[in-house]
Amino acid sequence: MRYTLKDYQADAVRDVLSNLADARKRFHLLGDRSQFALTATTGAGKTVMAAAAIEALFYGDEEFDVAPDPSVVVLWFSDDPNLNEQTRFRLMAASDKLKHSDLVTIQHPFSVEKLRPGKVYFLNTGKLTKTSLLTRGHDQGDETTQIPGLRELAAPDLQGYTVWDTLANTIEDSELTLVMVQDEAHRGFGTKATRDKATIVRRLIDGHAHVPPMPVVWGISATVQRFEAAMDEAKLTGHRFPLPRVSVDPARVQESGLLKDTIALDIPAETGSFDTVLLARATRKAVESTRAWAEYAASQPADAAGSTADPVVPLMVLQVPNTPDEELYVRALDTIFEQWPGLSEDAVAHVLGDHSIQQWGPYQVRYVAPERVQDTTEVRVLIAKEAISTGWDCPRAEVLVSFRPAKDAVHITQLLGRMVRTPLAMRIPGNEKLNAVECLLPHFDRRTAETVIKVLTAGSEDFPDSGGERKVLIDPQEFGPNPHLPEAVWEALDAIPSQSLPRKGAKPIKRLLALAHALATDGIRPDAGKQALAELCAVLDGCAARYRTEVDQAVSDVWTVEGETVVGTYGAASTSIERFTAAADDRAIMAAFRDAGRVLTQAVAGAYVDRLAGPEDPNTDDDGLRDAHATTAALALVRQVREDLDREADALTMKWFDEHRVAILDVSDERLAEYNEIRAMSTDPQRMVISRPKNVIAETKRPGLDGAEPEPVPTQRLHLLSDGQGDFPVGDLNDWELNVLHAEMERPGAVAWYRNPARSAQEAVSVAYQDGTGDWRTLRPDFVFFDTAPGSETLRASLVDPHSHHLADALPKLRGLARFAAEYGDEFHRIEALTQLEGKPRVLNMKDESVRDAAEKATSAQALYESVWAQNY
Repeated sequence: MRYTLKDYQADAVRDVLSNLADARKRFHLLGDRSQFALTATTGAGKTVMAAAAIEALFYGDEEFDVAPDPSVVVLWFSDDPNLNEQTRFRLMAASDKLKHSDLVTIQHPFSVEKLRPGKVYFLNTGKLTKTSLLTRGHDQGDETTQIPGLRELAAPDLQGYTVWDTLANTIEDSELTLVMVQDEAHRGFGTKATRDKATIVRRLIDGHAHVPPMPVVWGISATVQRFEAAMDEAKLTGHRFPLPRVSVDPARVQESGLLKDTIALDIPAETGSFDTVLLARATRKAVESTRAWAEYAASQPADAAGSTADPVVPLMVLQVPNTPDEELYVRALDTIFEQWPGLSEDAVAHVLGDHSIQQWGPYQVRYVAPERVQDTTEVRVLIAKEAISTGWDCPRAEVLVSFRPAKDAVHITQLLGRMVRTPLAMRIPGNEKLNAVECLLPHFDRRTAETVIKVLTAGSEDFPDSGGERKVLIDPQEFGPNPHLPEAVWEALDAIPSQSLPRKGAKPIKRLLALAHALATDGIRPDAGKQALAELCAVLDGCAARYRTEVDQAVSDVWTVEGETVVGTYGAASTSIERFTAAADDRAIMAAFRDAGRVLTQAVAGAYVDRLAGPEDPNTDDDGLRDAHATTAALALVRQVREDLDREADALTMKWFDEHRVAILDVSDERLAEYNEIRAMSTDPQRMVISRPKNVIAETKRPGLDGAEPEPVPTQRLHLLSDGQGDFPVGDLNDWELNVLHAEMERPGAVAWYRNPARSAQEAVSVAYQDGTGDWRTLRPDFVFFDTAPGSETLRASLVDPHSHHLADALPKLRGLARFAAEYGDEFHRIEALTQLEGKPRVLNMKDESVRDAAEKATSAQALYESVWAQNY
């Protein structure tokens, strides 16, 4: 894969491959046909996950421990040929193994007896209609639904097989496994009004006439419930085995940084017509966003080749009603050009139903296809109705102004759902402004805006759920570094440790090779790849000597093939089994070597074969190379060898991270994010460095009671981020948290405080813990406080986390905080967890070893807070 999969993507691909392996066995051994769905929120990278799964099916994958399946054919089906074409290019962009020739669009003339394994065929609904050249001459098997005389029509020239013939022959071939991927799987089954009539999708999946049912159906959709309901309505589940649904947790998607964290809603504060006022404000926001992205790009260091990153080119989207008059367009464009100096007329485009140049007063506005908007960076303002509400993604869309009335909230949320991807597929460290999308709603008031907020925070079919990670703010303001705090506070923040979230199935060798590649790419350690392979090969040399007995036995196993002969006599009631052994041939040796590649990685296995066989010599036979392959395969079979290799790979990884710590911090944010991903590729929490927050967006007013004017949000001084006067709003804190804040800031020596972000962010202090099921989660303590000891000027940091004891995650979080304190407690003045019992605050000092031991043994958080190990706060 060209992309490094996010951890949630890798987990989903692993589950998909498990389902596909199960489906293949069921089809060929039991004759069962299977179905399952992959559901993931918009922006999660469903096509990337599909590319990884298909690549693993065709070519094998060491990370997922999957061997190539030479039987698999993939049929990618949707109801839109344009969507298929976009998907085809995305698959090629994501995979470095799927070539143009592997991705075949089925179109006339297409006449083959069977589909070929190792290829993805793209087909859409239109190609299966009765009048399609690909289906002419096909017996539909139902006279009532056929065009009169259809059977008598001859197939077109060059069409020896109809597409239905091809599919039938493919399904009936016992050497092939046809997997149908139904993209946007909730569509295509027809409405309730037509559900009693056989639709094309139902004919394709359920079979008809001489065409058997699809062996495996893999549905992909953000709204999987609609897919599964459609499958049930189509009466497919009666003879089709349902495999487990593969669901991606939306909170993990939000944590990944692929989706924007904050949505800022601007609405009028009074009654009136404010179209042009808020449009002018939106235009200024687009201009400011352009400047901010340019400044960010300029702040990033050049790569090893001396190249600098191109800045993101933000887009402003103007959403108009379904039937606007020409005056609205003219007035809007007048406003935009007044507020955006230097904007050319060619920088404005539309995606309206009329695919032609539109003349509105003095303005000529060209048409651009929705799928081309992201890459057509000269377009800075896009006028739209509903064409980009679904099936469209434009990560550079930063500002939306909608002239739709409040009753059209659904259209606004649909469009916002297409604008939430981060432009660089990563969260910009510490910069909440660049991680936000702006939405201006001239026809909304605060009450109607609440409708949008509910959808944006709770999720819907058209807008991705964030698992509570996303903020939606009305009329927010930006807060930057507090000008009244000394630099020493920021230096103290820099030194605070944080933890990564462990990864399931992390492989130390792959982690080391990924680090080596990154260090070489950035010119930090140019020969890192060669050095890593040399070190690992040396470890294998040592293992071959240390575990000679086990390795010799494994070599013997590789060279020997065992089998059984079942002997039966005519008329006899029983059979006998005779065992035999035979020498392995070259094919068996290479199969064992490929298995070794999945354990050791192909890079290490190949390097060790080269090490054993030595340089190529045309005067020698292949025995030396064959022995090298057998020995490498044998080493991979010995458990102690694998354990030693993993241990040494981990040690070398940590050594290089330590040696190049400073150089890694000097790379760009994009490259630093990759190093953080590599560091986190471990089954244990890893120490991470947090970034300084550069800005935060927060509300400064809250709704008044009974329609009264909005009230100012209370503020607190000495926060790391503030306005020019040093104030920071604390409207998101509850009364209990405010009491803790006031108590801490009234302590002698208090210098500053930091509201630790509750979402996944590089500027957040994170603590890894395991929930009740053993899965790893992240705790982000609410507060970081900075103070000085009496008679000292040295700043000390303290973590204080108020958390209700009755919540289900209370005890697991306490244990995670206790383990964090055991490892990093010496770097903090205090690490404390708080709760309230009968209105009285109680505190646990996690730096106390006896308290940590009690947390490990406790049966409930409440019992721990009630025990002698807790104190009054």
